[in-house]
Amino acid sequence: MKEYRSTIILILGAISLSLYLLFPTYKNYQNNKEIENIVHERRIELKESQPNLLKEEVDNELKLVEDSIKASDPAIAATKLKSIKLGLDLQGGMRVVLEVNTGKLLEKLAKNPDDTFRKVMAESEKEAALSNESVVEIVARMLQERGIRLSRYFGSVRDEDSEIIDELNQNSEDAVTRAMEIIRNRVDQYGVSEPTIQRQGSRRVIVELPGIAREEEAKQLLKGTALLQFNLVKDARITLDIMQKIDEVMAGKTDTTVVANDTLDNQDLSSEEFAKKHPFFSIALINPQAQTADAYVSEDQKDKLRLMLNRPEVKAVIPNNVEFHFSAKPFGKQDGKSIYVLYLVNKKPELTGGVITDAQATIDPNTAAAIVNMQMNSEGASDWARITGANIGKRIAIILDGAVYSAPNVINKIPSGNSQITGMANMEEAKLLEIVLKAGALPAPVSIIEERTVGPSLGEDSIKAGFKSVVIGFILVALFMMFYYKKAGIVAATSLVFTILFILGVLAGFSATLTLPGIAGIILTIGMAVDANVLIYERIREEMATGKTIKASVDGGFAKANSAIIDSNITTFLTGIILYQFGSGPVQGFALTLMIGIASSLFSALVIVRLIFNIMVTKGMKINLG
Repeated sequence: MKEYRSTIILILGAISLSLYLLFPTYKNYQNNKEIENIVHERRIELKESQPNLLKEEVDNELKLVEDSIKASDPAIAATKLKSIKLGLDLQGGMRVVLEVNTGKLLEKLAKNPDDTFRKVMAESEKEAALSNESVVEIVARMLQERGIRLSRYFGSVRDEDSEIIDELNQNSEDAVTRAMEIIRNRVDQYGVSEPTIQRQGSRRVIVELPGIAREEEAKQLLKGTALLQFNLVKDARITLDIMQKIDEVMAGKTDTTVVANDTLDNQDLSSEEFAKKHPFFSIALINPQAQTADAYVSEDQKDKLRLMLNRPEVKAVIPNNVEFHFSAKPFGKQDGKSIYVLYLVNKKPELTGGVITDAQATIDPNTAAAIVNMQMNSEGASDWARITGANIGKRIAIILDGAVYSAPNVINKIPSGNSQITGMANMEEAKLLEIVLKAGALPAPVSIIEERTVGPSLGEDSIKAGFKSVVIGFILVALFMMFYYKKAGIVAATSLVFTILFILGVLAGFSATLTLPGIAGIILTIGMAVDANVLIYERIREEMATGKTIKASVDGGFAKANSAIIDSNITTFLTGIILYQFGSGPVQGFALTLMIGIASSLFSALVIVRLIFNIMVTKGMKINLG
């Protein structure tokens, strides 16, 4: 037995290492079961004590309970980090297909766009949605058909169309690449384990988020452009004057000499009469006693007001240097409906979010409200000091993706570049905003064109079905080997157990993700693993048929089968490498477990089975090959 000591130590070391690497997975499973039991008990308590709670309120309460349990024990998070990760199809989650709007990017790059350009852009985006041709190529073709050189809107006058097209294509390519990196940064900071982010075609990005719990929050995280702007709020007199003109245009009036306060003083009119006489102010309510001219709009009237503000005759009375924006969150509630604030701000921002270097979500010690502190670079801090110093007493709206988060008064000059965003409902929302600001702004808007959700229960069913398949596959192969090769078949079945153990150990050691196709790879490995045993056993039979001793037959059988085993497995392994390199998602999961399975099965067949046979020969035991 001494001559086999090193082999025994190697095998025991491999088994021990696999068990050690798999222990966090086992512990994580136990932790999840305990947390599920606690959450289930809490759900029952809530139903009994507060039966009128809405489903959303119950889910939020249970999420807080689950988060508090995990936060109370750091070992839970550490164990989860070291365990085998489950893919989207096994633990549930979201699969989202995003499309980068390169058309909006071209609109930003264009110089002096006119009605012709806007018409071309609208037509090109419609055509791009129905074809694989890039927006750049479509826009270039449409402009050329109209006899317009691309230099009219892009590049310099001296540039040829081909040069401009190349540059715009490069900008579009860079926009998609940058969008992928920004989305990856946001997802990583959000804390999703083993996300999959990959490109599809010229302008689409596929994002898979396993185990995601809050779908709407995740969608906002992915598609928010993070366009941060600081815009001056127009003073009350100018705002009321513009609102008055809008109201008069909508009412069909031509006399614009009536002041806004007179318009709002119509106590004797019924609501129907007031709405007919003052269409705008019947939706956008003004407080005449307030020092500001902010309008208050019910959530069910927001879309109606947007349509009103987009009417051509209304746009004609709104100056080109101002624009309206709604608040990001409701101001309050009235008659059960959320009320939003409508601001009038300068169209040109005083400062943009490109100067933000850091953001931190925290609690305001004075108000106990969630806030986000921002730090600017030196250039931004200098500009911010100049802007705040020149506008003391005025309001500056902090606008993110077209929504006003807050519009604080400038009390004094801010020389440090430190600023603050308020208006978040809770710390989770503040943390989400922090992630978006820190990860950077998307170069072009993205839209969700496809969305699929896999529920946790469906994922759990997939795990059970996959585990059942592995067990059935193992039993069938083991029974066949034992029936055909008798005692040697038992050895082969034993080696299969070690093969599966090594596969799972390697997956855990490299923090790989196990998917449903990955389970299929394990099942295929079980079937392929005994191929080596069959080759070896048949060679041993041939050697024994020539009259050689058992020891010589075993040595000869392994020696002669080695080349065939290695050749066949190498070709399969190379196929796995190709699948992993050029495949995506499920294909990669299948290829990964297949490659690990091949290496594990070779070790089991050539090392473990060989050792067992050698020990049996040394002890004089009969090797029965059926």
